[in-house]
Amino acid sequence: MNQGGAGHHPFDDLTPDVILDAVDGAGFVTDGRLLALNSFENRVYQVGLEDSDPVVTKFYRPGRWSDAQILEEHSFSGFLRDQELPVVAPLANADGETLFVHAGFRFAVFPRQGGHAPELDNDDHLRLLGRTLARWHAAGNDRPFQARPVLDILADSRQAVDYVNGDVVDPNFAGRYRDVTAALLEAMTERLRDQSWTAINVHGDCHTGNILWRDDKPHFVDLDDSLRGPAMQDLWMLLSGDHLENQQQLRVLAEGYETFLPFPWAQRRLIEPLRTRRILRHSAWLAERWDDPAFPPAFPWFESPRYWQDHLTDLEQQLDALTREDNG
Repeated sequence: MNQGGAGHHPFDDLTPDVILDAVDGAGFVTDGRLLALNSFENRVYQVGLEDSDPVVTKFYRPGRWSDAQILEEHSFSGFLRDQELPVVAPLANADGETLFVHAGFRFAVFPRQGGHAPELDNDDHLRLLGRTLARWHAAGNDRPFQARPVLDILADSRQAVDYVNGDVVDPNFAGRYRDVTAALLEAMTERLRDQSWTAINVHGDCHTGNILWRDDKPHFVDLDDSLRGPAMQDLWMLLSGDHLENQQQLRVLAEGYETFLPFPWAQRRLIEPLRTRRILRHSAWLAERWDDPAFPPAFPWFESPRYWQDHLTDLEQQLDALTREDNG
């Protein structure tokens, strides 16, 4: 893979002094404490304040989102919070601003939220997640995104495949990758041929790492991937195990969801295409970010033959799932 290099990366300039000066300049007086948190797409830090609890500061990856897209995310997060939904929205300074700029970096400040991942084998957790997401989806219908992206399963998947098919995939696996992904795209096209859905505002990356369970309820964080898409995009990531377990989990989610909205049962056939899209995009994402010095040490296996062997096995399993008659 001929991606990236040893050149200067914008995040190299995000030193501790720059971070603390940025937060101070936004109107939050720091006490010098700084802790890097686990994040790769952006840079996220816990920052101590002099007279209040620590905050979490997110420095956005340069060039990924426009100001309008970030501000729309912030506005929607605040709207959900005002609707008493458990969403961790950015804090505003005394002037009501939530997006700040310092030394060329755009950033936002969030309240610190503790908690642990929800238990997906706990029916009570699943029901409450279903209820909460239904309220979220209902609220999103009132304020449709104008600047954020719209999820396109096939176009997003093709874009990822084309990128990896360049000079990313290990040459020893290039032919197999090309054949498997071509078959996947054909199967996805067939699966989606007669499918339609209403696009709504969704979290977009609703996995358990972005849900913190505390005080007997979920708290949703990191709307960085929020977009317009089908409701199922926020639901399928709460499934685990085999096909039969997934069906039972969907039924439990639906019990909670239907408290506020009809459950999107017709979107069950989107689950495997959405899962395939995520798998394809993950390998493309790693390759696209390989020039970021944080990525090679964090994902050293990405350039190994074993990775491509395992990745292709996952894709072949997805092809089987997409073509299995009893799925959906």
